[in-house]
Amino acid sequence: QVQLVESGGGLVQAGGSLRLSCAASGSIFSINSMGWYRQTPGKQRELVATMPTGDSAEYVDSVKGRFTISTAKNTVYLQMNSLKPEDTAVYYCNADIRATPISNRRDYWGPGTQVTVSS
Repeated sequence: QVQLVESGGGLVQAGGSLRLSCAASGSIFSINSMGWYRQTPGKQRELVATMPTGDSAEYVDSVKGRFTISTAKNTVYLQMNSLKPEDTAVYYCNADIRATPISNRRDYWGPGTQVTVSS
């Protein structure tokens, strides 16, 4: 069983910074990628940033130059700077994991953490 546990969300004023963390634990043979998505009420969940193992990070255009994704062991971070009110959303951690050498890869999700940016 794989679990993703997020931390670091909260309330911040526009222009401020937050750092999200997400640790993966449990039965993990390999991690193919880790990333962050976000969702606001009535909208589809959108990709914010992703970090494939051994490859370059990718970002949605709206956060380029402001957000930075990084990984260490089984943890993914999202450093969010120059936050804007439109960044307000529930942020979800995602990981593409192979649990055992013979299992298929599958997506795992964290429960989500609220980020609120006030104007």
